[in-house]
Amino acid sequence: MAVADPVRDGIRCMMLRGGTSKGAFFVAEDLPTDPAERDDLLLRVMGSPDPTQIDGLGGAHPLTSKVAVVSRSTEPDIDIDYLFFQVGVDEPVIGTAQTCGNLLAAVGPFAIERGLAQATTERSTISIRLVNTGDVAQVSFATPDGRPDYDGDVAIDGVPGTAGRIDIALSGGEKPLLPTGAVSDEIDGHRVTLIDNGMPVVLLRADEFGVDGDESPVDLESRDELHDAVERVRRAAGPLMGLGDVAEQTVPKMLLLSAPREGGAISTRAFIPSRVHTSIGVLMAASVAAGIRIAGAVGADLARIDPADETTGVEHPTGTFPAAVTVSREADGTWSASSSSVRTARKIFDGTVFARPRR
Repeated sequence: MAVADPVRDGIRCMMLRGGTSKGAFFVAEDLPTDPAERDDLLLRVMGSPDPTQIDGLGGAHPLTSKVAVVSRSTEPDIDIDYLFFQVGVDEPVIGTAQTCGNLLAAVGPFAIERGLAQATTERSTISIRLVNTGDVAQVSFATPDGRPDYDGDVAIDGVPGTAGRIDIALSGGEKPLLPTGAVSDEIDGHRVTLIDNGMPVVLLRADEFGVDGDESPVDLESRDELHDAVERVRRAAGPLMGLGDVAEQTVPKMLLLSAPREGGAISTRAFIPSRVHTSIGVLMAASVAAGIRIAGAVGADLARIDPADETTGVEHPTGTFPAAVTVSREADGTWSASSSSVRTARKIFDGTVFARPRR
């Protein structure tokens, strides 16, 4: 049951870093059941709308303005349901059209911390349904003495230091890998590949937009004409991908691709969609890695791929993401894919958060 007064009494909340994102985690029963009331509360908790989010938990960037709501699953063979919310920073918007593969790394540990799931051995595997997309993930992590252990020697680009290894295996379910059924389409004069291997993305050639591919996120964000051109493609791509009108949504993500520079398979700059990602999301990387393994897809001719190696090095502004992806073509010509990745997570605080009285 939700607390009677989230302003004066507060709500149970845990802040965790998952991969290269950070978010506020809640047990579903601690929040209002009415969607409008819940969304208003989350905006007030995160301090939105405000570019600084000075009066809430948000960190003034989409990568740190995220919420995970977790509950026991009623689905057979599934342990946990994970509902993701992308909270607008300077706009009062709550997005649920996408999920977050980075925060997914922290869902299993959080579920055990809150008693929603039980550790089984020294290393536990939790089956998680991604409610936003319908995908199912198997997430494995260390649980000595029945508790998550966040310490370890695994480093991931975009996060300082090291932490415990978290393995994520994701199946795409029954939705098509290529939403239009085509390896490439044309939108606003640009050849594009529309693909969804856990995250709906649009693959674009960086050079068609006057981008070399090694620019910083700050540089790219300062180019208004570039943003407008990418946004025109994004809004046209939404209906083609079955997402409807995406003007107020944060999907699809827009990926500018160029030849690799640091020994990876492909170089990326990701619009998410108005800001440019300082690294890359787990599921964005999985979608890129799947796309460039399909002959004729945008970026396939730029990629350097070893066909014998399932791991695809997806370069981003702060390093390289190793995305392990398998892609296959069915007898009827449709493409499918599955992916796995290694992430880390860390519990930052656990306690009570107090919502601002009003927006």
